[in-house]
Amino acid sequence: MDRIQPSPALPILMYHNIARAPHRLPVYRSLYVSPGAFARQLWLLRRLGYVGVSMAAAMPYLRGERSGRIAVITLDDGYQDNLEAALPLLQRYGFTATVYAVSSVLGRFNCWDAERLGVRKPVMSAAQLRQWAAAGMEVGAHSRSHPHLTRCGDQALHDEIHGAKSDLEDVLGAAVTQFCYPYGDVDGRVAAATREAGFVAATTTSRGRARPGADLWRLPRVQIARHHLLPQFAMRTLTAYEDRRA
Repeated sequence: MDRIQPSPALPILMYHNIARAPHRLPVYRSLYVSPGAFARQLWLLRRLGYVGVSMAAAMPYLRGERSGRIAVITLDDGYQDNLEAALPLLQRYGFTATVYAVSSVLGRFNCWDAERLGVRKPVMSAAQLRQWAAAGMEVGAHSRSHPHLTRCGDQALHDEIHGAKSDLEDVLGAAVTQFCYPYGDVDGRVAAATREAGFVAATTTSRGRARPGADLWRLPRVQIARHHLLPQFAMRTLTAYEDRRA
């Protein structure tokens, strides 16, 4: 494994479900990380002197205004297990994280891929998102309905991006400044619309660690999957392994 050493590169970790994968799930079991594995990953970060932070807390580092050992923790889609399983573990280690919520499905399920996956995964309600935020965590936007944004016409694109921001700000009574592109689907038009909507940064599914001064509306992330053992987690997160595969 590559030697772990201080680096200006900032790992933005990408999670989805913090739960055990259902046995009946035929595909995309990699989207699940068990609570035990998540706890071990947070323990390792802390043991190595890293602090887990939300996207908002990471902005001074991404802009090059601060430096330090941080790992940014993001969770896509806003599943209830993030609140039930991830939140207590984040609090145990004094970490913060960003959940990217799909604003039109609060309190429902993953309607964008439930039929394909064969499983309905409960999504946090408005009250649960407020509970997440009240615990010191961040809520970002993941569009209104989780479409491929590059396939949207101009009006639909505006509704998905601006609308999600407005929806979530109404729910939280606070500014929502972070965005995540569903499926990592972004081009110049989509990135420009995201910036114009007032988001200060946006994440993709492109591989690699972010660096100070990078394009804040096309930030890469490090996917953490169910099958990653602790040494693999460390290699992907804290070394140049993912950078070389960008």
